[in-house]
Amino acid sequence: MSQKSDGMNYAPQGKPRPVVQPGEFIFAAVHLDHGHINGQCNGLVEAGGQLKWVFDPDTAKAEALAARFPGAKLARSLDEILADPAVHLVAAAAIPNLRGPLGCRVMEAGKDYFTDKTPFTELSQLEEARAVVARTGRKYAVYFSERLHVESAMYATDLVQQGAIGRVIQVIGLGPHRLNAPSRPSWFFKKEQYGGILCDIGSHQFEQFLTFTGATDATVTNAAVANYANPEYPELEDFGEASLVGNNGTSNYIRVDWFTPAGLGTWGDGRMTILGTKGYIELRKYIDVGREKTGDHVYLVDEKGEHHLQVAGQVGFRFFGELILDCLNRTEKAMTQAHAFKAAELCLKAQAVARKIA
Repeated sequence: MSQKSDGMNYAPQGKPRPVVQPGEFIFAAVHLDHGHINGQCNGLVEAGGQLKWVFDPDTAKAEALAARFPGAKLARSLDEILADPAVHLVAAAAIPNLRGPLGCRVMEAGKDYFTDKTPFTELSQLEEARAVVARTGRKYAVYFSERLHVESAMYATDLVQQGAIGRVIQVIGLGPHRLNAPSRPSWFFKKEQYGGILCDIGSHQFEQFLTFTGATDATVTNAAVANYANPEYPELEDFGEASLVGNNGTSNYIRVDWFTPAGLGTWGDGRMTILGTKGYIELRKYIDVGREKTGDHVYLVDEKGEHHLQVAGQVGFRFFGELILDCLNRTEKAMTQAHAFKAAELCLKAQAVARKIA
């Protein structure tokens, strides 16, 4: 199966844009339960980071990742990594309900932490992480890949910040994914472990809503989940939707699902519409259905006309370099801690109040 058809192992690659000298930023990769760890490592290495250690209880997983990065060594335990004073940051893609406790352990050891989304499955985990961040001054960074590792979404981030469509008033996010059930690990189907669909893949959408609208908080006005077509996996939610109102009066609707048909040329037709007072942007992130197999299509309609921009290869993935410099300089350019935690909080709250509709 090609990587483009398999969302779990989708790991974008960009052009190397180092922000540090070789050996200046050392990181480790641990608990490799989700394939997103490949994208996390790619991004950090392209920005000049050096992957020194790899650890997973399953040695075969650790060996496979280490083989892709020259110089990476297998650690015998997480403790061996946490005891190494050279390590600045620990990247991880653990089973979702283990991500919060792992992050707290990493931060208590004096390292910054970079987890795959969703960063938590329970509000209590978020509160514990907030407390540890406050106590240690360490970072709990989150890989919200559907914006940070998508050039069209980063391009839209800049357009919005430049005022290209006026004040943003609504964001509609659609996040369909291909299920590929036979290739999924057992935890994927256990709600206690994956957290529910709004908590899991919904987390991307709430992060984008906060980014594009500038809201710093929001109220969940509606949330629903369903298992429409997978009775053999009773704890799987294959459909979810939610509506939010931001604390600045902005509106958000998201839909996430596991219904990508076999005929689509990629793992999901991720789309987003950003409505402003002076125009709107539509993102076709991974494919332009029936027209182009390529992704990163930006459709912009403003007061001057209609524009179609294909931005693949033109924007890059600046988040990773910004994160490295944030870790070294103790700044918050890549993403503020408050923003990452608020996106996490919203997906947990939406999941907690979601009605089961099927």
